[in-house]
Amino acid sequence: MSLGKILIVDDDKNLLELLQTRIEAAKYEAVISQKEDVALELAKKHVFSLAIVDLKLMRTDGISLMEELHAINPDLPVIILTAHGSVENAVDAMKRGAYSYLLKPFDARDLLSHIEKALEKRKLAIEIKILEGSLEEKYDFKNIVTRSEKMRNVLQQVARIAQTDSTVYLHGESGTGKELIAKAIHLSSPRKEDPFVAVNCAAIPDTLLESELFGYKKGAFTNAIRNKRGLFEQAHGGTMFLDEIGEMSPALQAKLLRVLEVHQFHPVGAEKPVDVDARLIVATNKDIVQEVKNGLFREDLFYRIHVIPICLPPLRERKEDIPALTKHFLKKYNKEMKKDISDITPGAIQKLMVHDWPGNVRELVNTIEYAVAMTTKNVITEEMVLPHKNIVSTEFQLKPLKEAKGEFEKSYLINLLELTKGNVTRASEMASKYRADFYNLLKKYNLSPKDFKK
Repeated sequence: MSLGKILIVDDDKNLLELLQTRIEAAKYEAVISQKEDVALELAKKHVFSLAIVDLKLMRTDGISLMEELHAINPDLPVIILTAHGSVENAVDAMKRGAYSYLLKPFDARDLLSHIEKALEKRKLAIEIKILEGSLEEKYDFKNIVTRSEKMRNVLQQVARIAQTDSTVYLHGESGTGKELIAKAIHLSSPRKEDPFVAVNCAAIPDTLLESELFGYKKGAFTNAIRNKRGLFEQAHGGTMFLDEIGEMSPALQAKLLRVLEVHQFHPVGAEKPVDVDARLIVATNKDIVQEVKNGLFREDLFYRIHVIPICLPPLRERKEDIPALTKHFLKKYNKEMKKDISDITPGAIQKLMVHDWPGNVRELVNTIEYAVAMTTKNVITEEMVLPHKNIVSTEFQLKPLKEAKGEFEKSYLINLLELTKGNVTRASEMASKYRADFYNLLKKYNLSPKDFKK
């Protein structure tokens, strides 16, 4: 298991290889470069824990390269390598943001000591930033719009488990926002600076999924003309999100189980295992318990992934979110399409509210995108949303508050009388009403306790 990824930049090939050998022997991952422009490209593609840079390079100096690296990642600790005659320049480098400097030739123990202390300081700096709130607020998931109690409960769960490394099991219908929640967990975790790698197991043919997840070695099969890093290796240090895990074949389930048990995997065609340290989040819209009973999903794997289950409610069960979500997506597509749509009419909102949303939030997103694209007015009207349902059935129309309240009250009284078998005394106590007042309510709705005595 790697202790961190380190970028080493030096135009001396021999020194570069020596540094790489010593650093990798100490269980760090070393990425080397003789050229400054190549080093900058690497820094843009990868998240490094530390950089070691020679003060004198082929095209520029180490201080200038350090400043360019800091422009990409301001929190990257940089150790400057320098000869005896350039100590003054090395001190200047520290004033301009270097963590420390090492004199050539240096002792391997000094090198590792500098690396260890630099990484500890980086870790502390990140923790301080989290505490001060300069990174994303711990519980503030800005991309998640909700007013419903069910979704607030989900977010409270996410906030509690984000700081742990426990495997998370997200269950919900398609389009309920499982990947959004997975990203929120990652961005609220100590792994936030490392990769978030997502893969939809249902979107990749089973014959290719193994090589995508675990990578392969050159010559492992036809067309394997070079080594390929798998998604698990790319997620090292960060979070691996496996969406639609219920679609994974039993053979691949066995290999995933081994990853969870020993934190290692074999790329296709490889003899040696690769260590991996990645938090796992899985998601499915299937009833995995039933899949286990049917012999389609391994029971031992189910218990490995079913550590922290979180159920995402469908949109039809949190319709109070629809107005806020609609305004959010309206603002988004207004900006993207450079339109000036100021609002959506009450009739259009009502039409959205009575729809069942089998496609959940994803369907609502598509509905609003269509409406924004097609409207020629400065407001979204009823005709522009769900055009296949132009007339809202009176059966499903929103009722006035007084009428809806009356229906609820009558239904509540009926349930009470059924529960107490027509016992008015007991029913009035359960409703916290005086007996006389309770009789008045029964009279109001033409309900007779005798009808519930049987």
